[in-house]
Amino acid sequence: MSINLQSHAFAGNPLLSKTLKPGDPYSPNSALQTLKSILLDNTHEGSSPNFKVLPFRKGKPLACSSGSTDDSPPVWHLGWISLVDSLGFLVNSEIGLSEDSFIYLGSHSEDDVVYWAIDVSATNSSVSEMGDRRFCFVELTTLMVATDWADARAMEELAIAGHAKALIEWHSISRFCGHCGERTVPMEAGRRKQCSNESCKKRIYPRVDPVVIMLVIDRENDRALLSDQSRFVPRMWSCLSGFIEPGESLEEAVRRETWEETGIEVEDIIYHSSQPWPVGPNSMPCQLMVGFFAYAKSLEINVDKEELEDAQWHSREDVRKALSFAEYGKAQRTAATKVDQMCKGVEKGQNLSADFNVESREPTPMFIPGPVAIAHHLISSWVNQGILNSPGVQSIQASSMSNFHAKWLAYYFVPHFSVGKVME
Repeated sequence: MSINLQSHAFAGNPLLSKTLKPGDPYSPNSALQTLKSILLDNTHEGSSPNFKVLPFRKGKPLACSSGSTDDSPPVWHLGWISLVDSLGFLVNSEIGLSEDSFIYLGSHSEDDVVYWAIDVSATNSSVSEMGDRRFCFVELTTLMVATDWADARAMEELAIAGHAKALIEWHSISRFCGHCGERTVPMEAGRRKQCSNESCKKRIYPRVDPVVIMLVIDRENDRALLSDQSRFVPRMWSCLSGFIEPGESLEEAVRRETWEETGIEVEDIIYHSSQPWPVGPNSMPCQLMVGFFAYAKSLEINVDKEELEDAQWHSREDVRKALSFAEYGKAQRTAATKVDQMCKGVEKGQNLSADFNVESREPTPMFIPGPVAIAHHLISSWVNQGILNSPGVQSIQASSMSNFHAKWLAYYFVPHFSVGKVME
């Protein structure tokens, strides 16, 4: 059986696969010039390349959903609309009709398509139905859980939505120059901004906030350190994490955050992989989760109650049970059904955390985040692979991680999952 899990959720965006030269008709500036010509001519027809637009409202991308069958849940898709339909949003908004409203996402030159995003929060125009498809603005976190991670196309759409949301949110919080306070204006098809003050003209680019996330391992007793936070759903345990301080290396951040939150000293820090995370606070449009393993030098836990609810050592077997008990497929099915109901105008409002139950329907003692989170990959790699306990291991190449992921996914989910489909 072939399982596609080459990258984390929100990674693998196909629109960011190459950098186009300025003269290319699909490059940001060339596409923007074409867009300007269309708006000036007011014809909205005959554009080459073709434009597809993804609207956002209050940080939620437009989505549509296909119907479900007895064997599979509904499947969501991004709600791409035509340039003409997107102009209908802008005409009725406070923004007005302007090329500055469009943010370049990328292109598929082989398909003669350029992709854009627009923020339509200032308008109440509806696109609930177009042809035989029904649309709705859906939280990206809901789409994240609803995505079948064995479906390569679905993972690509999630990555595109994450990239677009990060840019939309960045534009929202960078309306003024941090140097002089004047308004900023979009440049290069929305890929950067510039201060409108002629004496300043400061260039402003989207930023990524790095976050270290680490699985701390007790080599001698074959245990892992997991934490519980107040923002987690009940019974969920995960890795430690924290932001990088100015002037600090990634390894230094791992050591400092682990010590500050749990009083544990660590050594032998090993890189695992990284994941874009555009579903954090709106003040941080996109975080980059940088994952590590770290071996403990000390074992006595002293929890910082301002940061964590609790932190405990968990045996490999206990964590293995948490992996096998959590019905991630059930949560995915529930979220996909929720998206479908929302697009039909009948939102059920179910609590997804209630779907992490064992087959006996009794609550699990603990569970860890699902495969959409890098924490899951860190924990499952440790549970299912003995490589970290081998003497002399100093580093792990990120390129080999996909093989690790495929192995644990196949081990746990082949009886329940096939590519693109969740089985009963």
